[in-house]
Amino acid sequence: QIDKYLYAMRLSDETLLDVMARFRREMKNGLSRDFNPTAVVKMLPTFVRSIPDGSEKGDFIALDLGGSYFRILRVKVSHEKKQTVQMESEIYNTPEDIMHGSGTRLFDHVAECLGDFMEKQQIKDKKLPVGFTFSFPCRQSKLDEGILITWTKRFKASGVEGADVVRLLNKAIKKRGDYDADIMAVVNDTVGTMMTCGFDDQRCEVGLIIGTGTNACYMEEMRHIDLVEGDEGRMCINTEWGAFGDDGSLEDIRTEFDREIDRGSLNPGKQLFEKMVSGLYMGELVRLILVKMAKEGLLFEGRITPELLTKGKFETKHVSAIEKSKEGLNKAKEILTRLGVEPSHEDCIAVQHVCTIVSFRSANLVASTLGAILNQLRDNKGVGRLRTTVGVDGSLYKMHPQYARRLHKTTRRLVPDSEVRFLLSESGSGKGAAMVTAVAYRLLEQHRLIDETLAEFKLTHEQLLQVKKRMRAEMEAGLKKKTHETAKVKMLPTFVRSTPDGTENGDFLALDLGGTNFRVLLVKIRSGKRRTVEMHNKIYAIPIEVMQGTGEELFDHIVTCISDFLDYMGIKGARLPLGFTFSFPCKQTSLDAGILLNWTKGFKATDCEGEDVVYLLREGIKRREEFDLDVVAVVNDTVGTMMTCAYEDPNCEIGLIVGTGSNACYMEEMRNIEMVDGEQGRMCVNTEWGAFGDNGCLDDIRTIYDKAVDDFSLNAGKQRYEKMISGMYLGEIVRNILIDFTKRGFLFRGQISETLKTRHIFETKFLSQIERLALLQVRTILQQLGLNSTCDDSIIVKTVCGAVSRRAAQLCGAGMAAIVDKIRENRGLERLEITVGPPSPTALISFHSFSRIMHQTVKDLAPNCDVTFLLSEDGSGKGAALITAVGCRLREAEQ
Repeated sequence: QIDKYLYAMRLSDETLLDVMARFRREMKNGLSRDFNPTAVVKMLPTFVRSIPDGSEKGDFIALDLGGSYFRILRVKVSHEKKQTVQMESEIYNTPEDIMHGSGTRLFDHVAECLGDFMEKQQIKDKKLPVGFTFSFPCRQSKLDEGILITWTKRFKASGVEGADVVRLLNKAIKKRGDYDADIMAVVNDTVGTMMTCGFDDQRCEVGLIIGTGTNACYMEEMRHIDLVEGDEGRMCINTEWGAFGDDGSLEDIRTEFDREIDRGSLNPGKQLFEKMVSGLYMGELVRLILVKMAKEGLLFEGRITPELLTKGKFETKHVSAIEKSKEGLNKAKEILTRLGVEPSHEDCIAVQHVCTIVSFRSANLVASTLGAILNQLRDNKGVGRLRTTVGVDGSLYKMHPQYARRLHKTTRRLVPDSEVRFLLSESGSGKGAAMVTAVAYRLLEQHRLIDETLAEFKLTHEQLLQVKKRMRAEMEAGLKKKTHETAKVKMLPTFVRSTPDGTENGDFLALDLGGTNFRVLLVKIRSGKRRTVEMHNKIYAIPIEVMQGTGEELFDHIVTCISDFLDYMGIKGARLPLGFTFSFPCKQTSLDAGILLNWTKGFKATDCEGEDVVYLLREGIKRREEFDLDVVAVVNDTVGTMMTCAYEDPNCEIGLIVGTGSNACYMEEMRNIEMVDGEQGRMCVNTEWGAFGDNGCLDDIRTIYDKAVDDFSLNAGKQRYEKMISGMYLGEIVRNILIDFTKRGFLFRGQISETLKTRHIFETKFLSQIERLALLQVRTILQQLGLNSTCDDSIIVKTVCGAVSRRAAQLCGAGMAAIVDKIRENRGLERLEITVGPPSPTALISFHSFSRIMHQTVKDLAPNCDVTFLLSEDGSGKGAALITAVGCRLREAEQ
């Protein structure tokens, strides 16, 4: 009979799924910039970006204002072995007249209670960080402000709506003048709950309150939050779901009793969902139903007493008592007797049933709105099954004997593909407010220290000018006979005296040795109206044991590869001219003789340093006795690059490489090259600028991380500039910073993984990816590297990558500026127009930001030069063939 009478309160799963879908739409509207102004579910950003990670510590105060009483806590978080939390709290009353009086009075009351609490704790002289749990809808634009949108529940203090509660409280504290407080965070109680539980369970990403009022918050992806700038990471969203239905979207399931409750409330037409589920209204709902049933003679034989007609006489705690499984019926008899109706046993059973229906409806409705949040989280993560924890608090959830069980059961039925753990927030939301404050405090401190560390990577215009000036001085030293021996930047003559003029013709072989791969190319150059270059190549690996074995083994390996290529191309019989790109510092005495000064880039083959590499190659060919080649030129890869570009653009007179290593070459006036006889014309000089700084002239800008990378490299103390700008080392710099940050507890929860200890794990390609990608993808990259990162971690890693590669680009630009300005002065020009040929998009040049910053730096430091950067398609191998072609052309001309 009662079921029939209250059939409108019994919601089928179909209806609940429908409510769930409606709420999901409301969430979407609240998050969107266009629909938020008219959305009833406000989806307020809280500026809480992360849950506690276990490294928080300190002494905090939390204020908790939101119900009939007001709580103040002192929370001490310490770290002895494991994190411990000590709490002491006091409860203060908030009298009705203060809740309904002026805002000034309300905040004076809060400030007075806080003063009393600090007095008792003997901390009036300390300025402790305060977290303020304020359980009403607030608009925030930062963590430490909260602009009250509307009062809810029983509060109605005037002059507060539309004002910032932090300002009001600070004003009240200042007015007293007997203590000082630093309010760092305003937190909604749902957020406080989530944080409290998040302290015990890192997986907690939903906070739920079912007490006097009801509300929920959860961690949303920043990319979905239109109201806050930025797409990186997550932020906690306070849904303010109590207002769900205020636009009429729940009218089909609201009953006459819900409408009657609303009419008699402090805020008619508002918080309609809350009025159907929360503790403030549940007892009253039951009372209204009992009155109507009695009037219709369905209860108490139609008896109606003044008590039964009095608003608020039947409380939610009575509902909880009546629904207890054992003594529920006795409680019903007691409570109803106090109301003056003389209940029969049947009456008691009926009233118990009414209570069950009302409280069950509440649990069902909360399960459907919670289900919408869980589905949103699951979709955000792109997983099939969601594993998550919901932190719950509130008197109804805690005190009602059946509520929690029913809520859990319905939730699991509505979202079967989620594993949800419900965690009761032991110490309410106050501890959570202290946690938010602790996290804010930790992040503030952490950001300060991170910024301080990364400041060393930010070079000022002045510092960059200094780098340019020093590079220029080092270049001069390398060119002069007097100082060449001791110079670190060797400025090696290449005997390449001109760039291609377009008449080159013929078939040429090119070798390209400079890294772990070795290329052999056949280049067919045709002159005439339609100049063409046709290339065939094959790539061979150089095993590490060959790189670091004997010189003979290395050159035998190279000759074996050439032999294979000649077979592959079917050209073993021809004695072809050959150009040898050899990307290591060489002292050349002619175009076809180059003495290796020292190995770089991980090569260590014995008996090569101090030897002519062309001679070593010719000897290797002799040993094989299979074919003969005419070695015309030995070329550095930068020179090859310059030649390749010059073939397309005659204005190209600088070659630049920033890949595994870094180097530059340019066309210098013969009169300035004291190491080679002759004053006429120009010659390409290979600067070998990687060694810039080896005499200590860059020590003022090298960081401890640069020194660490240098100390552990194969050639400690050498190539210091290269180690600050080139691909082989940037990842290592980043890795060293990350290790330091992890040791200092800023990253990866302070856990240094095996991966992070592995050298060269951070390949430079990751750097360029990490700089460009959204945070979720950064996390994926870090996970592939075995680094389990939170969003905060990913943001820090991204910042570090940005700082390191930005500095590399600026330093590279400063070196380039020194070269272009030197060329301009050599030629006595006001303005210089010149092209630089960087290689095919290898490693760093493909960093969009790297090129941009490098170009900008050159512009800033050499304002009188218009520099164009040309991307050469085919790298230095084609250049070696072109140099060989030019060499053959010049040789024929001489003959």
